[in-house]
Amino acid sequence: MMEDGSLWHQWSLVRSLLAILQWWGFNVTVIIMNKWIFQKLDFKFPLSVSCVHFICSSIGAYIVIKVLKIKPLIVVDPEDRWKRIFPMSFVFCINIVLGNISLRYIPVSFMQTIKSFTPATTVVLQWLVWRKYFDWRIWASLVPIVGGILLTSITELSFNVFGFCAALFGCLATSTKTILAESLLHGYKFDSINTVYYMAPFATMILGVPAFLLEGNGILDWFEAHPSPWSALIIIFSSGVVAFCLNFSIFYVIHSTTAVTFNVAGNLKVAVAVLVSWMIFRNPISPMNAVGCGITLVGCTFYGYVSHLLSQQQPGTPRTPCTPRNKMELMIPLVNDKVEGKV
Repeated sequence: MMEDGSLWHQWSLVRSLLAILQWWGFNVTVIIMNKWIFQKLDFKFPLSVSCVHFICSSIGAYIVIKVLKIKPLIVVDPEDRWKRIFPMSFVFCINIVLGNISLRYIPVSFMQTIKSFTPATTVVLQWLVWRKYFDWRIWASLVPIVGGILLTSITELSFNVFGFCAALFGCLATSTKTILAESLLHGYKFDSINTVYYMAPFATMILGVPAFLLEGNGILDWFEAHPSPWSALIIIFSSGVVAFCLNFSIFYVIHSTTAVTFNVAGNLKVAVAVLVSWMIFRNPISPMNAVGCGITLVGCTFYGYVSHLLSQQQPGTPRTPCTPRNKMELMIPLVNDKVEGKV
């Protein structure tokens, strides 16, 4: 019996490691592919790239739920789809678009570091707008996050105001999405696949017309000028497929790891994305810039640890309102990672 228990423990560790590695793989691949599309393919149309991701994710979620039946469908009342899901989809759409816009103008390393500012914007928004109480340890954990972001921004060698603002407003959109999810999706226990199933079609509908009107002529010009447009289009649509796979990988990793492991792995994922992007694109990173990124990631890890610690308090103990009760609350993944990039 002890041998069986040991084997089961070993298999759980292997499964958790594999889940984290495939999550990292899909996440980093989506980020690198998007940056490659904007920089190397010269396809400078973030609305259209986002729309492609939404379309691929809509089709992928339909296949997984309706055709393959890998995941059961969470039934949502038709009225709730417009009252609850549609507003969430609108914020979701803005979040993804801003992330892609920032990727067009600033390096992956800088964009990922700014995205780590999301815990701070979430806490501040809930405190200002909803007047929620937060434990002093939560506020303390935000200090290194804010300090790291400031240091990284000041020392960024490829700083671009428009890209910086897009990434920063993307943090606000992510925070708004998280806060709205607590109220609008109350009563529905969505996983990442069902989230995409309901929200990606709405997001496609919201973004389709603006993408066509604002970028349609530019895409036609790009198609005529590009030496191998069909190969480039394959890469663009492949990024949409990988973006959906990222959502599926989040579902797998949440069910294979603990909340603490998920938090630490999420912050290490940012470090991996920064390293891989630097190896590919060779964007200049100063020593102080790297230090700022490191401080930010340490702060995010500390924030996640404090949140988990507070969530484990005994009943009756004052509890931070925004602290996730479990790892399913930790992420209602509408990916951008999420994850946290990323439909």
